[in-house]
Amino acid sequence: MLTLSISSRLWEAVDEDWLQCLINESVESLLLIPSGIVQDHWPTSLKEFVLTLKSLVYPREQADLKKVFPNFQPTSLNSVLAQGMNLKKKHEVEVLSAIVSSAASAMRADAVIDVGAGQGYLAQVLAFEHQLSVVAIDACSHHGKVTNARAERIKKHYMAQMRKFGSGNQRLNVPQTITCNIMSLETLKSLTTMSSHKGDVEQPKPIEQDLELGLAGRGSSLVLAGLHACGDLSVTMLKTLLECEEVRAVISIGCCYNLLSEEGFTNAQIQYGFPMSCGVKSVNLSLGKSSRDLACQSAERWKSLGKDAGLHNFELHAFRAAFQMVLHKYFPEVGTSPSIGRQGKALRRKQQRKIIESELQAEESTYSDLPQMACNMDEACSVTHSGESEAVNTSGIRSDVDALFTKMSLHTGSTCERTTSTDKYSLFEKFCQSGLCRLGLKPSDNINFHGIWKGVEPYVSLIGIYWSLRAAFGPLLETLILLDRLLFLQEQGDVLESVMLPIFDPAISPRNVAIIAKKPDAGISSHHSSR
Repeated sequence: MLTLSISSRLWEAVDEDWLQCLINESVESLLLIPSGIVQDHWPTSLKEFVLTLKSLVYPREQADLKKVFPNFQPTSLNSVLAQGMNLKKKHEVEVLSAIVSSAASAMRADAVIDVGAGQGYLAQVLAFEHQLSVVAIDACSHHGKVTNARAERIKKHYMAQMRKFGSGNQRLNVPQTITCNIMSLETLKSLTTMSSHKGDVEQPKPIEQDLELGLAGRGSSLVLAGLHACGDLSVTMLKTLLECEEVRAVISIGCCYNLLSEEGFTNAQIQYGFPMSCGVKSVNLSLGKSSRDLACQSAERWKSLGKDAGLHNFELHAFRAAFQMVLHKYFPEVGTSPSIGRQGKALRRKQQRKIIESELQAEESTYSDLPQMACNMDEACSVTHSGESEAVNTSGIRSDVDALFTKMSLHTGSTCERTTSTDKYSLFEKFCQSGLCRLGLKPSDNINFHGIWKGVEPYVSLIGIYWSLRAAFGPLLETLILLDRLLFLQEQGDVLESVMLPIFDPAISPRNVAIIAKKPDAGISSHHSSR
């Protein structure tokens, strides 16, 4: 879509008064547009547009969870359980594990199924800290191996603690793992007939063989939990609650809406992920790939970007759009907007780290040099070619780097905005070379990178404006997807009780809205209702 904004000049559809106003607006103000924050001097119609979008978005302030869930007791994870988690993951696991534990306790659940378990962070906290029987399901066999290895290390720690305090005979729960790509509702329904499982089972064994290794749990009570289960997986969890007798409750936080299958589109499955509800189906509302991608945009993340990070973000969008023009002209067989990953941002961070660590090691990073060093970082944000090595000193440098970033934020000012046209072209050419390599395409001498960049450069200043206005639709589109799921559950009548509420601090975890549903006799409090 962003590519089309250049080739089709889509910004011409934006009100001219808006463009004239925003072209002189600060980067910081542009980054606040997706959060619904306006400036007094903006045209009235622009302010109404931004504020109207904000008014339609589901609120993201963290709910008072102690009022919603009985026995909700979040605890701070010890260093052993938290090993490998960043601040965001630690916060998510602490909160969600307490909610799941409260739900499992209220319904006397026999087991919790962690769907899309990843490296097993949630599953291990539920098992070791909350003493629940847990089965962790993930499509990646590597994740299963990591989960098991990590669980063994945690188990040794807890066994040592139990011996130390004379409770060596106490039963210790260890999460069991299943490696299975859940491509259908039937697969997840089959897996949830288990209340426990022996060992790690990997594909391509048929699911029937997987289940023979487990213990049938018919008549058992299960809770499905999914921390940012991607795409259709969150949808499959909700449908499993309806169709599987053993499942008594679901707690699901979705993500990766770009991976949702959709009725009427090429990625649609027999059981597609959107729309779910009869209500949305009845109005023939479709999203399409572009809108599903846009639903992934987080207003909180936009707001948290600093001035320089925002400029870099806009620059990468311009590079990616211009790169698509390279593909269209010289590699038409590739098709429209192929994925080239996030190497632009990742490699930028690597280059920034090199510059910072070099300055620290040389002990030349004086306070007065910071503005110039920030600009050197900008100039060094080039794409690393395959085969290049990266020398990284990890001995105690992390805290110094963080402190240096803090100092830099005070002194970068507008100096780094004065990147010359030559510098940007050089970065663009290296970005293209990396993108072509990622797609398995060999750069040729006849590609006129310079000509394409010169054609794009006059419009680069409009990229940030157009993308900021467009990103303002992201939270609204996510709201639509989530409300469709909630409406689907509510359409089931008295069969289910359901609620939608933000459970994480949005400043730490922007994708914070959980859909929680249970069968009426399951015992979870549900007096908190969605608006």
